Amino acid sequence: MLVLTPTAVAVVNNLTSAVGEENAGLRISSHPDAPAPGLHVEIASQPEVDDQLLDSAGARVFLDPQAALMLDDKVLDATVDEQGQASFVLGTQATDTDHPEA
Repeated sequence: MLVLTPTAVAVVNNLTSAVGEENAGLRISSHPDAPAPGLHVEIASQPEVDDQLLDSAGARVFLDPQAALMLDDKVLDATVDEQGQASFVLGTQATDTDHPEA
């Protein structure tokens, strides 16, 4: 399942609070028109019917089924530049190789 860093949680909470709707969240959906598998990110007032809901410390993220599959082993991080512009970055979740499961 997608994991959010503390910075991503803060950015998502900041963006969605500006909408003024209690159930707002960051919606990530697959982008079928992209030349390679792509993702579309937007602020949504509520999840779509088939969306998977991720709630991390109050930061709500809605994932369409295809995006949920694509992001299953990812970490969502965010940066904020000097002008206050937020950018999201995806990374791969670390695996614990010191303690393999039996």
